[in-house]
Amino acid sequence: MKISNNSLNELVWNFSQDYLQAYQHRFEHLPITHQVEDWPSPCEQGIHEEEFSLWHPIKLEETLTFNNVEAALEVTIHHDIKQYFTTMYSDSLDASCAEGDLSLLFAWSAEDFARLQENIIGHILMKTKLKQKLTIFFATTDDDNHIISLDNDTGEIWVEKVGCEPHKKIADTLVEFISQLAPRIPPKAIEE
Repeated sequence: MKISNNSLNELVWNFSQDYLQAYQHRFEHLPITHQVEDWPSPCEQGIHEEEFSLWHPIKLEETLTFNNVEAALEVTIHHDIKQYFTTMYSDSLDASCAEGDLSLLFAWSAEDFARLQENIIGHILMKTKLKQKLTIFFATTDDDNHIISLDNDTGEIWVEKVGCEPHKKIADTLVEFISQLAPRIPPKAIEE
């Protein structure tokens, strides 16, 4: 069954809202992150205990694209990745699935989206240099050496060790993968 991009968009947004609800249920306030004055975000909703920002995901009103990345590298990025990263601004969202714990990555702001694109360009160039199949990362795992990525040709979701070929398929599509996730709320509001 083919799922439309709107369904992926809705699924990502709904997951973020489930995360937000679970976090607020545990801590009775919005999620917090360390304040970085020169890295503002429309997600920020106020100050918490002087050094933290309260935040929540924000649906994108502006149109963000990967056109510059695709033109510069002469590659077409899989539509699911483009939809995923242009759904919302958010801090990373912790999740768990049958395979373990992970953090979904998102852009924090328009400036962070530009940085995300630079990181994706670096990843694509590394994959090209190593003559490996093209993948695009969208999540990190608790093991700093492993990432969760999408196979750019097939849309399948894989675990891969940084710099290596993907080694473990975990879902046929990004929709299937996100559908399997549950929000993972930390025991403390900020991990030390």
